[in-house]
Amino acid sequence: MHPFHPIRRAPRQRGEIPVRRHHTLLLVLWLGALWLPASAPAQVLPSFGGDRAGTSGFQFLKIASDARGAALGETVVAAAFDASALFWNPALAAQLDGLHAGLHHTAYFVDVSLDLLAVTYHLPGPGLTLGASLQTLDSGKMDVTTEFEPFGTGEQFRLIDMATGLTLAQRLTDLFSYGVTGKYVRESVAGLTTSTLVFDLGIFYRIGDTGAQMAVAIRNFGFDARPEGSLRRPVINQPPEAVETEFEAMTPPTTFLFGLTYDVLHDDARNDLLVSLQLNNPNDNAENWNVGVEYVWQQRLAMRTGYRFGVEEYTMPGLGLGLYLPLPGPDLRFDYGFNRLDRLGAIHRIGLNLSL
Repeated sequence: MHPFHPIRRAPRQRGEIPVRRHHTLLLVLWLGALWLPASAPAQVLPSFGGDRAGTSGFQFLKIASDARGAALGETVVAAAFDASALFWNPALAAQLDGLHAGLHHTAYFVDVSLDLLAVTYHLPGPGLTLGASLQTLDSGKMDVTTEFEPFGTGEQFRLIDMATGLTLAQRLTDLFSYGVTGKYVRESVAGLTTSTLVFDLGIFYRIGDTGAQMAVAIRNFGFDARPEGSLRRPVINQPPEAVETEFEAMTPPTTFLFGLTYDVLHDDARNDLLVSLQLNNPNDNAENWNVGVEYVWQQRLAMRTGYRFGVEEYTMPGLGLGLYLPLPGPDLRFDYGFNRLDRLGAIHRIGLNLSL
C-alpha cells in the first residue's frame, strides 16, 4: 500500500470472520443523515454562534495549514495519514510507519502567509510515534493608521504568530490509536506579546477491514492568556498619549471535531474513492458540517473537492490536486489546494510530503 493512502487497512488474522461492508455502509448512511439537516434549524449540537462569535484569540490556530485538508473541506480528522496529522488529529500520527515530513505554505489574504513544518517518526517496538511541528503566520509590514491619520502615520507594524508543538501518539492495535500534542503559542503585534500553552487530544478507530474509519479530536484546549507590553493610544485634545498596559485575557479557540470516512472504491487497478464527513463545534462560533471527496488514480494523481456548510463566505467548494512523484528513494507527494471566499477572495495552498 502506498504510504500516503487515505485508508490504511489492518491485516486480517487467521480465522477472523470478515465484517460485511454493507453493515458499515448502513452506519455511514445513518451518521450521514445527521449531517443532512445541517442547514436546517435542527442541529446535533446547540448553536450559539451569534453569542460566541469573536470570543477567542489566537485565530491563526484555526486556519487549515495543508493543501489536502483545505481542498477536502477540512474533513480529514479521520484521514490525514501524513505529517499534517499533527495539525488535525495527533492520533493519526501513530498509524504512520517510519519517518514522515511535510512542508506547507498558504498564500492567505492581503499578502498574509501561513506556513507549517511537521515531522513524525515511528519508534519500532512499542508502537509509539514522536512528532514535532512549527506553525507560523506573518502579516508582513503594514502601515499604522489612526482616525486622525487614516492614510498612515509613517510608522509600520507586523503581526507574527507562532505555535510549536511536540506530539506523542501510540498505536494500541492495528485498529485503534490515540495521541496528544502540547503546543506553545505566541502572538506578537504592535509591541504586545501574548503566549500560552494549549493541547490537542485525539483518538482514531478503524472499523475492521471494512474501509470505514472514525476519529474524535479536541484541538487547542488550554489556558487563557493576557497580552503583555504597552500600547500608545492618541487622545483627542490631550497632547500626552494614553499608554495602555492592562488588557483582557484571551481564550484559545478550542474546537471539537468528529469525523467519519468511507472507502467507497478500492480495486486491483489501484483506484480509490474516499468520502469523508466531519462535524466541527468551536467554542467561538456555531457548529458546522463539512463533506469531502477524494479520488486517487493509479496511485499517481489525486483529485479532491470539499464543501463547508454553515460557514460564512464559503459558498464555493474547495478544489485540489495531489501528484505522487515517482522518484528513487523517498516517497514524495505534491499537493495544491484552492479555496475562494465571497468577499475576501482566493486562497492558494501548496505542500510537499515526504515518507521514508
